Amino acid sequence: MTKLWHKGTDSDKAAEKFTVGNDSHLDKKLLKYDAIASTAHAEMLAKIGVLGSDELSKIKSALKEAIADAEKGTFEIRQSDEDCHTALENYLVKKAGEAGKKIHTARSRNDQVAAALRLYMLDRLAETAAEAKKLQNEINAAAKKNEHVPLPGYTHMQKAMPSSVKMWCAAFAAALEDDLKLMAAVKGILDQNPLGSGAGYGLPINADRELTAKLLGFSKVQETAYVQNSRGKFELLALQSLQQLMLDINKLATDLMLFSTSEFGFASLPQGFLTGSSIMPQKNNYDVLELARGKYGVICGCVAAVTAITANLPSGYNRDFQLTKEPLMKGIETTIETAGVMALVMKNLEFNEKKCREAMTQELYATQKAYELVKKGRPFREAYKAVAKDINNPTTASGGV
Repeated sequence: MTKLWHKGTDSDKAAEKFTVGNDSHLDKKLLKYDAIASTAHAEMLAKIGVLGSDELSKIKSALKEAIADAEKGTFEIRQSDEDCHTALENYLVKKAGEAGKKIHTARSRNDQVAAALRLYMLDRLAETAAEAKKLQNEINAAAKKNEHVPLPGYTHMQKAMPSSVKMWCAAFAAALEDDLKLMAAVKGILDQNPLGSGAGYGLPINADRELTAKLLGFSKVQETAYVQNSRGKFELLALQSLQQLMLDINKLATDLMLFSTSEFGFASLPQGFLTGSSIMPQKNNYDVLELARGKYGVICGCVAAVTAITANLPSGYNRDFQLTKEPLMKGIETTIETAGVMALVMKNLEFNEKKCREAMTQELYATQKAYELVKKGRPFREAYKAVAKDINNPTTASGGV
């Protein structure tokens, strides 16, 4: 296997293993996007006269096969390949002969990986948004199903004011709407074509970046030197948008864990969603909610990793960027899975209306009583004190309530 940068010297095996890391494994998820970007790149090379029509046909055919193999999971990337970019070029040389050797004209591995990652992030963010929308829909369905079920509202973990399942659901549906807007905004920033920027300083050949942008669906061409400076930054933006979604899921899961305790008894899940204890026969554990809550910490770790890796780097490409790939992919996959599971949770969640109504105790209506006095002309501060006195001394009511 020939590395893209190989000049004839054998690599030290320990150094090779260290620099390659686990790219040969992670890049299986990028191969498809690298092949898609390479197809657009080949079209551009044909337009500027680097590839003949016959050569373009061979390359496009080979890339189509590579995409099919990548989607089936059968495209092999060895450690000796280093990454999907080398593996793909070697594949093209094998399939298309001399034409395959021309594919790297007018690009560097730097803009090649940036393009693949950009397409990967846009695709996966769209998938994440779809899962978040499913969760939002299930929350709205739960609100409609339980629109007349009351629920205590809490502040400081103490009963505060009357609320309802509908109001509780509406808060999370609104939060997810903001999360969807944030993901859409991040997608708008990522929507820039990095191909044709080379190693970050342009190319001594007239590459048509507008054409590859159009072919790949990018709305504009990214400024040349910014392509490498945006490495890490764009990954971090994607993860930070997911972090907001996962923060809302964290709160949703925490509420449901409380609601499902025997002390609250407001809500429950079917047995199929619960686990048991190896020692206590009576136990029904809501592990699915605990793990959904905990996954927020996983996302925070991914954000922290990319933040630390990309800090204090000079302009241009630095190999440190390779290390952002794993937390990026882990963060995206964790969020997609968690949002999907929480959508199932909300779909199967049952509220116990009897328990919810029993929990609507009198102290929840204290503020309402104060405002009843306000409506009769008493200043709010006096009304507040009168109601507080009645609550604290129920046997000596003030007579004003």
